[in-house]
Amino acid sequence: MLDRQAAPNPYDHLPALPSFSVTSDDVTEGRPLADAQSYDGGNASPQLSWSGAPEGTKSYTITCFDPDAPTPSGFWNWVLVDVPADVTSLPAGIGPGDLPGNAFMVRNDYGAQEFGGAAPPEGDMPHRYYFAVYAVTEDSLGVDAGVSPAVVSFNLVFKSAARGLLMGTYQR
Repeated sequence: MLDRQAAPNPYDHLPALPSFSVTSDDVTEGRPLADAQSYDGGNASPQLSWSGAPEGTKSYTITCFDPDAPTPSGFWNWVLVDVPADVTSLPAGIGPGDLPGNAFMVRNDYGAQEFGGAAPPEGDMPHRYYFAVYAVTEDSLGVDAGVSPAVVSFNLVFKSAARGLLMGTYQR
């Protein structure tokens, strides 16, 4: 195991937002992810549903972030932008060709515009994978597929009305 402290919850350090419910057929809060959501075992995004977003939500952004990666900046596994406001669930294994409306994926830290499954270093502590659904106040976040996940996150600070979180873990 790598000798280091666990990273703080990254969402505790962002401006506070109202919360709404995020659920999944595949992810249970605080429990290990299925192998299907791992890089080696399927690399499939989980099914996600959300409800209770504030009135006036115009689109959604969905991310998956691992703050426990042994880097100063964590690891972005998934960034899905401009999901239409009338969409409140995504099926498991959604790929770039299956996205609703004008939604698109930004390059993850694997370098691909898709979901990248959990892949912590062998023998490391359990990593936390935060699935965040943001209720966005604009039809479009105003970014394109060429930006980094950090740029998406920066824009979300200024264009989000609420955020729902669901966290799973994974260890090899």
